[in-house]
Amino acid sequence: MKQFRSLIQLFPSPKLLRLPVKCFQGRLFCYSSSSGVSASGKRRASDHFKTQISSGPTFNDFIQGLPANNSCTSGIEVEYKHDYFSTELDPRHFRKVYFETYGCQMNVNDTDIAWSILQRSGYQRTTHLREADVVLLVTCSIREKAEQTIWNRLQELTAMKNKRLKSRTPLKIGILGCMAERLKMELLEREKLVDILAGPDSYRDLPRLLTVSEGGQQASNVLLSFEETYADIMPVHHTPQGHSAFVSIMRGCDNMCSYCIVPFTRGRERSRPASSILEEIRILSDQAMKEVTLLGQNVNSYRDTSEEQFCGAVPTKLSRGFKTVYRPKLGGLRFSGLLDRVSQVDPDMRIRFTSPHPKDFPDEVLHLIAERENLCKQIHLPAQSGSSQVLKAMRRGYTRETYLELVQNIRNIIQGVSLSSDFISGFAGETEEDHQQTLSLMREVGYNMGFLFAYSKRKKTHAFHNLQDDVPVDVKQRRLEECITVFRQEASRVNATLIGSTQLVLVEGESKRSAKELCGRTDGNMKVIFPKEDVAVHSAESNTAVINTGDYVLVKILTASSQSLRGQALCHKHPMMQSEPLSSN
Repeated sequence: MKQFRSLIQLFPSPKLLRLPVKCFQGRLFCYSSSSGVSASGKRRASDHFKTQISSGPTFNDFIQGLPANNSCTSGIEVEYKHDYFSTELDPRHFRKVYFETYGCQMNVNDTDIAWSILQRSGYQRTTHLREADVVLLVTCSIREKAEQTIWNRLQELTAMKNKRLKSRTPLKIGILGCMAERLKMELLEREKLVDILAGPDSYRDLPRLLTVSEGGQQASNVLLSFEETYADIMPVHHTPQGHSAFVSIMRGCDNMCSYCIVPFTRGRERSRPASSILEEIRILSDQAMKEVTLLGQNVNSYRDTSEEQFCGAVPTKLSRGFKTVYRPKLGGLRFSGLLDRVSQVDPDMRIRFTSPHPKDFPDEVLHLIAERENLCKQIHLPAQSGSSQVLKAMRRGYTRETYLELVQNIRNIIQGVSLSSDFISGFAGETEEDHQQTLSLMREVGYNMGFLFAYSKRKKTHAFHNLQDDVPVDVKQRRLEECITVFRQEASRVNATLIGSTQLVLVEGESKRSAKELCGRTDGNMKVIFPKEDVAVHSAESNTAVINTGDYVLVKILTASSQSLRGQALCHKHPMMQSEPLSSN
């Protein structure tokens, strides 16, 4: 037994040993009395075989990190260069992965993380579905409609899988993200549509899951983590425009709003270390990235406790009048501290963030946004409802009056701020009076943009177990349509106030409707469309230059609608040049 323990100690870890080895073809030799081979021939064959064995790898070669002529305690690191197998023979080097991403920006970032992990393991990426050996759907569970879209897509992919030629590698289909965690058993059992499942915290396990699926088995890992932030993984940013990127700064949510599935599909809040975030921002700056959006399920609740200098007994500051269902959290580098550091990495890089909660906007965050030119003057402020009664049932932690006070405080501190919001129509117990209060809130605030949905009951949530979904589907739909109508009316009114001004626009590319027009976004995240024409290099010069994707240009706004602005490009401009009002004549 002592000898056995000693042998175990030779191995530094239980990890699978991987040796780079050339193609090895084994041959079976069979000798018999009737083979006609002489005794001397047998001896020569035997001696040749022994020579091959003696010149081959020793036992020490198969012990990771153990030098052949040193004791295991020597501490000498040896780099092995034996070429017994070629890594090019690893089947993963011929496997092409195709991603489809659904839902929020966090899923876009998750796609980048998953691809980074698979790329390190030798997989290739394709943008053509027909070329794929592995199809991975990064999914959303926030609403029933989103899930039904995935079910329909799985049927289509399964039909494609069944029609695949026998001569080709069998197609593997995987579900990643929130839907994998929420519906794991149903996904695995329902018509055997899925080969692998990976929850939001198990992307590191993707190579193993795919290897298991190669053997014809279904593979799943949907365990949630209290610690996983993928801080050590640099996402392979795969943006169509190539000038903007998403950077995840925290994962999970502790708010436990009664309607929301996120805490159950993405787990508890945990923040990525600031040092890791800043390093990614620096790399993106070196790649000439023009805009970065900081991401989190509740992005402005960021709290980094990874370094001793950040720890302390100072409680979290909330927006005035707001409260939470959990105890105040102590210490940590807060969102304002991170935003301060991020904005200083590259003053020419625009910084946005989403999705925040209204409770986490203390004055220091607002003043910082007002002071730093590269922090976009646009805030997403999800209201969800205009009724205090409904907000209480939603467990949002504020009243209608408190929310309106925050809106006024934001506008007092950040001049010209652009506001967007989320609203849910037909929540459990919502009356017609509650609905009318939501419409009046929209009119009172006046948002530039919004995201509106009918309530969709989700399993595991507080509302599912404790509230009755008593608003009929047709009433939900009617109320949603009324909300959309009012929202668009107010957005048109607010956006019309920009007519005659000049806006600094980051060019995203050609307009979807015409190759003769370009499209970009303002500091306030409004879409601007303008003719594709050469413009002055600077406002005071006659020299002109073509406008390229990723350029900043000043655009005079001529018309406005509820969803976009139209204008005329005036000149190229330095990104930190402030927009300025012009006469409307």
